[in-house]
Amino acid sequence: MEIHKKQSFSEAFSVYFDRRMTKILLLGAISGFPWVIIGSSLSLWLKEDGLSRSTIGWAGLIFAVYAFNYLWAPIIDRIRIPWLTDKVGHRRGWIIFMQTIILISLVCWSLINPTANLALVVSIGLVIAIASATQDITVDALRIEQIGEHEGKSMQAGAAMAVVGWWTGYKLGGVVALNSAEYFQQLGFENYWQITFLVLGIIIIFCNIGLLFVNETQSTDKIEKQRETDKMIEDKIGTSNIMVKVFAWLTSTVIGPVISFFKKNGFKIALAILGFVFLFKIGEAFLGRMSVIFYKEIGFTKSDIALYSKGLGWITTVIFTLLGGLFAIRSGVIKAMFISGILMASTNLLFSLLAWSGKSELLFAIAVIFDDMAAAFATVAFVAFISLLVDRTYTATQYALLASIGTAGRTTLAASSGALVDWLNGDWGTFFIITAIMVIPSLIFLYMIKDKLKLND
Repeated sequence: MEIHKKQSFSEAFSVYFDRRMTKILLLGAISGFPWVIIGSSLSLWLKEDGLSRSTIGWAGLIFAVYAFNYLWAPIIDRIRIPWLTDKVGHRRGWIIFMQTIILISLVCWSLINPTANLALVVSIGLVIAIASATQDITVDALRIEQIGEHEGKSMQAGAAMAVVGWWTGYKLGGVVALNSAEYFQQLGFENYWQITFLVLGIIIIFCNIGLLFVNETQSTDKIEKQRETDKMIEDKIGTSNIMVKVFAWLTSTVIGPVISFFKKNGFKIALAILGFVFLFKIGEAFLGRMSVIFYKEIGFTKSDIALYSKGLGWITTVIFTLLGGLFAIRSGVIKAMFISGILMASTNLLFSLLAWSGKSELLFAIAVIFDDMAAAFATVAFVAFISLLVDRTYTATQYALLASIGTAGRTTLAASSGALVDWLNGDWGTFFIITAIMVIPSLIFLYMIKDKLKLND
């Protein structure tokens, strides 16, 4: 299904010069940065303290909270934080609150030895993951609300900028983390990772300062519609007292977004959408969870990983995310999803070649470039896709629901990635072939529903 008319390259590219795109870029960076902390940084910290691949893989289960943040998204969507909301706004107030929790957690990590206190390290990682998943609810809602409901072209460009921002936070944050850890290690500090977490905490502070420059408007129309739903439920019950009002509020808050989604799309199409969203990026997640361990085992140093996987990968991601946004604008988000899925599967095979050929900086660079190119195309198409599906009355909740279902596939199933490598007796080449095959089921779901989708455009 084509959802956009073709336009010239310059016309499509001009949308990136909208002032709102810079603010969306920052929001993406705020969202992506915590993944550095509980992803590659935590993995290498545990690896260098002598823990096994399987342990590191299962520790990654803390990412599963991203799959369930829709459970508390309705509450975050409506509850206002005392004082902070009045000072900086509903969305920004929640983000700053969660960033503060992450900052405190980093300080706690800086005082812990993971070998002696693995349970405590993982528990604090879980706190960071919960705070990050919670802030993502409001980050995504604030991003979507920067764009008008029917500005389809701007929404897809905004999705591209959000992805650029996310990878900027993740990749450049990774450059800072890895280089800082290696720098302090070379200076002779045994607790070099603990010191690095304090450095990452400084970045959190700067993110909060930048957030104050992102505009937030209060939508009285949204609030009024939510109140109308509350009143409708009260009327259905036929009486009005404090207990009924609380019940109506909770029902409207939690059930309303789900009913709206299924009513808009129809039951069968809605289920197919959820199936596609769940399966689309599983292969990428399996690869991503174990990639830094693979790089380390094949012989690359932390600075090598920082240069090729983080630094070079960031440049590649930025370029191809912007190009992916243009492709989605000109050709339609559905076509972009198909092509990016095929690219993801194909580029995973390059890592099989790297595994079988041994350490090669040239092949490492090529694999990273093409993998990040495919991931950029896939992510911008995916973000645009679910952004165009949401009802503005329930922006945070519906986006969180769809995004968390996608995360569920990537986190719950990918937690077994380390165990899979162990089961394959360290056969990384076969492992990467399996990750390439994993994208096929999702593309079958997409083909089934491509002509029946209802997108806001």
